Amino acid sequence: MNQQTSSRSTRWQGMAEHIVRQGSASVTELAESFGVSLMTVHRDLDELERQGMVRKVRGGATAQASNVWESNIAYRLKAHTAEKDAIARVVAGLIEPGSSVMLDDSTTALAVARHLGELAPLTVVTNFLEAIRLLASERDIRLIALGGEYHATHDSFLGLGCVDAVEAVNTDLAVVSTSAVSEQYAYHQEQEIVLVKRAMLRSASRRVLAVDGSKLARVALHRVAPLDDFDVVVVDANAPAELLQRLRDHHGDVRVAEI
Repeated sequence: MNQQTSSRSTRWQGMAEHIVRQGSASVTELAESFGVSLMTVHRDLDELERQGMVRKVRGGATAQASNVWESNIAYRLKAHTAEKDAIARVVAGLIEPGSSVMLDDSTTALAVARHLGELAPLTVVTNFLEAIRLLASERDIRLIALGGEYHATHDSFLGLGCVDAVEAVNTDLAVVSTSAVSEQYAYHQEQEIVLVKRAMLRSASRRVLAVDGSKLARVALHRVAPLDDFDVVVVDANAPAELLQRLRDHHGDVRVAEI
């Protein structure tokens, strides 16, 4: 790698970290921060978008989700961590030692995965590479990794191969999170992820929807499932009281995680 290529790669990494840290940034801000021209910033953002790190928008770039695009894994790992940890503790309380658990590729499910060593022996099934890395060293966890096409934006395996792998098993519990939750439905922006989540719900005897309060009273492009398809909904106590009450009005078992 020559010096020019190394400098460009370093700038790309720094620019991606800057956008993820702030959530979004303008082209002008990036040009000033990294000492390059506006044209160079546009070229850099094209490359970062190609890598799945950010999404170009008018006048800049963002790592945040919209109704039609999911945020990348780097941003999601940093967002609402206290809420996800609280939710994970409640979900862990629903898991029986000796049972089988399916985890989707959400960062909320990853927070649950961090508790599973305490509940072993368990069988854990997941398509999330970060969860696979985390659980691979746990001696008393039988780990089943779901294959498919790897997507760097989500750090997970998706596509037909993943759906087929999900449909070949049946677990006691599935833990699923989604990008948006209305009073009646759970939603996600990307159809490939929706297909895997639906397959997971079909392949589990009991289904848990785990979402932080920022997801409530929102919709996204695709419906994943009606809330009635979930046996339990777990949300954090930081969610507005009005939204929690509306959720309770439409679902019989809503657990609120104290932070």
